[in-house]
Amino acid sequence: MRSAVAGDRIGPFTVALTRSDLVRYAAASGDSNPIHLDEAAARAAGLPGVIAHGMLTMGQVIGPLVDWAGGDPAVVASYQARFARPVPVPQAGAAELLVAGQIASVEPDAVTVNLSVTLNGSRVLAKAQAVLRPKHGARRRV
Repeated sequence: MRSAVAGDRIGPFTVALTRSDLVRYAAASGDSNPIHLDEAAARAAGLPGVIAHGMLTMGQVIGPLVDWAGGDPAVVASYQARFARPVPVPQAGAAELLVAGQIASVEPDAVTVNLSVTLNGSRVLAKAQAVLRPKHGARRRV
């Protein structure tokens, strides 16, 4: 994992979510709620259109941080966020999330990163934070 100092910034990165991503996630997760797949159903539920699954959003957002930390997802000891607003995904193109991080603290066995996740300038995840544990998550070579 890269060396880090409290206050260091990570990113920003762009994460794109498409309708095809939603279909694949629904099939893999079993979450086929129509608000994630059907425009009419989403609008009938009072949404602006089809929205991304919350857990898909969280999963995609942590990817750039894992890449920054060296590419091994086992380095993520914990990850939390609150869903602040839905992520509408257009029929054509993608919803492009802007992800930026800032190192909150560095301990001998953990790095805590606060994440900012926005769509068109509006926060979609609040209180997003990941704890990376390089000693516990790093793969050992034999």
